Parts: sequence; C-alpha cells; structure tokens
Amino acid sequence: MAYDPCRVFRKLARNNLLANFRLHETCLRLSRDELVAPRTGFFPTIRATLNHIYCVDLFYIDALKGGTLGYAAFSMAEPYSDMVELREAQAKLDADLLAFTDGLAPDMLADIVRIHRAERIQTDRCDDILTHLFQHQTHHRGQVHAMLSGTSIKPPQLDEFVVGDDAGVRKTELDALGWSERDLMLPEAKTYD
Repeated sequence: MAYDPCRVFRKLARNNLLANFRLHETCLRLSRDELVAPRTGFFPTIRATLNHIYCVDLFYIDALKGGTLGYAAFSMAEPYSDMVELREAQAKLDADLLAFTDGLAPDMLADIVRIHRAERIQTDRCDDILTHLFQHQTHHRGQVHAMLSGTSIKPPQLDEFVVGDDAGVRKTELDALGWSERDLMLPEAKTYD
C-alpha cells in the first residue's frame, strides 16, 4: 500500500468530529446551571470552553480555505448560549474541516496559509496549521473533560476514534453519523494525479 501523507490529517479530522460529537452529546445532558457554573480551567465554564473551541476552529478553518475572516471569528466571546445551537454550529465546522482534509493532496501540505490577525497576516504551512488546530482542539476538549468531573454527568471517553481495536466502543457514534468502520479507518491509500 502506498504511503499517503494526507491520511493522518484525514484521520485526525474524523477523530475531531467524533470526539466533539460525543462531548457535545454529553454536555447536552447538563443543566444550564452546570454549563455556566464557574470551574477551574483556562476558561471559566464548560460553555465558555466549548465556545472557545468553536471560535478558534472558525478562525483557522476559514484561513485554511483561503478566507479572510480573521479576528472577526472572536467578535463574541460566547457566540452560542444554547447548547443545541453550539452543537450544530460545531458539527458544521467539523464537517467543513473533514471536507478540507479529504480534499488534500500531498503537495498542498506545504501550501502557505494566510491567517488574518489584528494588524498583520501570519503565514504558515498548511500541515503546520492543521497540526496546531488538532492539538488545540484536543487540549481544550481535555479541559472540558476535567470540568465534567465536577458535574452530575460522567465525562465521556474521548480517545477511541483512531485505532481499529476500539471499534466496539465507538459504534454508537458511527451509527448516529451514518458512518462505517471503513469510513473512519480509510483503508486504501488515496491516489493522486
């Protein structure tokens, strides 16, 4: 099987979508008071942390796709006060990121991404921006996971979406999204013209 340097980013985009799906499904079971209760973390509440993930995803995904949204992505600290609306908005971004990574070709990994910051334009390689984005998402999902430990709802397992051995414990999420194991595991190397 040929090596596909884009496969890891496709897998991480799938992992991101599934982990966010599982995390948001869990958070939907919280009361509004639990979502906004002060907690220990970089952001003061579960809802604020989930909104931060959304805003940063919007910022970087827009840039990866050639957009110029920039810091307008952060125009509101918490654009979503309703958990259902936040889940839907995050799911759309996760699908956008998945479509972007599915469209990658190896030569695109070195493409320069222009990120519109307040008074400058940051330039970095596509693969570096993707790596940073996936790390950022994992970092803050971990914080929400820890915050959930202080609620009435048990934190969900968030790391069962990459290796084949975990197939049995992700079936619920795959079924809910209409995915198969094959959709997740990407068994064939993609061919490029």
